[in-house]
Amino acid sequence: MLLPAWWGLNDFFKNLSQRLSKNGYVVWTSDYYGDKYASSVREAYKYKAKLNQQRVFTNLLAMVDYLQNSDYVTGKKISVIGFSMGARFALELSNNKPKTISKVVIFYGTSIIDYSKTRAAYQGHFAEYDEWFAGSGVIKLEKLLQKNGREVEFHTYKGTRHWFFENNCNERYKPKEANLAWRRTLQFLRTHI
Repeated sequence: MLLPAWWGLNDFFKNLSQRLSKNGYVVWTSDYYGDKYASSVREAYKYKAKLNQQRVFTNLLAMVDYLQNSDYVTGKKISVIGFSMGARFALELSNNKPKTISKVVIFYGTSIIDYSKTRAAYQGHFAEYDEWFAGSGVIKLEKLLQKNGREVEFHTYKGTRHWFFENNCNERYKPKEANLAWRRTLQFLRTHI
């Protein structure tokens, strides 16, 4: 599962889905806003304000069940990759579907909840200078996951800001760091199957 940032299912996330499928993965991507996506922070705020996040989360839970029983998915375990708002959804899904979700990759997003049910392994990619998520929240999340016996591999990329991985965010995109995060993501997915 690929869960986009608050922009919604824009071209970057469509292309990322294709990149994952070219690496042999069955990919389902969430479309939060029904064939629309935000092109600016102002627009994203408007879309997110109207979004029923509980309904989205309920739909994501149902999608995990659907994927687990799909003929297209050969294994019984699901991996979730989430970005920012999607990272929060990914983390919370892992605790709600502990028998199904085995790997979670998050990009610049956290959620401080009770992780006592989860059985997943976690990888995180974070910006050094992130105005949306505090470094203290990343440290707290890492400690919470470790406290519950989870395998955790978090990376912080020097000189980066929120959205550094997304090549459509021109002023923030860092190709060197994004390529490293991509290689680490693929390695994590391969070694935790």
